[in-house]
Amino acid sequence: MIKVAILTASDKGSRGERQDRSAQVIRELIAKIGGEVVAYDVAPDEREILTEKLAQYADIKRVDLVLTTGGTGLSPRDVTPEATRDVVERLIPGIAEAMRIKGLEKTPRAMLSRAIAGSRGPTLIINLPGSPRAVRENLEVILPAIPHALETLQGRGGECAR
Repeated sequence: MIKVAILTASDKGSRGERQDRSAQVIRELIAKIGGEVVAYDVAPDEREILTEKLAQYADIKRVDLVLTTGGTGLSPRDVTPEATRDVVERLIPGIAEAMRIKGLEKTPRAMLSRAIAGSRGPTLIINLPGSPRAVRENLEVILPAIPHALETLQGRGGECAR
């Protein structure tokens, strides 16, 4: 089982003014690779709050995978990548690159995503967009690589070379 935390960055969602449909898409897709959501929060677009939640998921709850949704655009309130950068020890640029490449097949706006991915200890942290459709499209691209990434990150994987 892959222990998963979902963190939704949304001012309106944190005030109960918007339903979080993106988290439901994440739950549905992550189950396909044996993921179980063990932590879930909706937080305002505040860098310090997001940073604290991400660190708690990795250091205290010790989840394998944190998926954020929202806050990856160009709006002044979009600070999820900055909060993620505050907590990760190593960046994994290929994950975000793959999502943007796939997104560009559908819209030139995909290049505006500032999503990042990285690791903190044995925890993989990945930023996803805020819209349910974009979450599905992005997560479907990277989902096949996540189990191997976690095995390798946690020292459980074999040799990658063939």
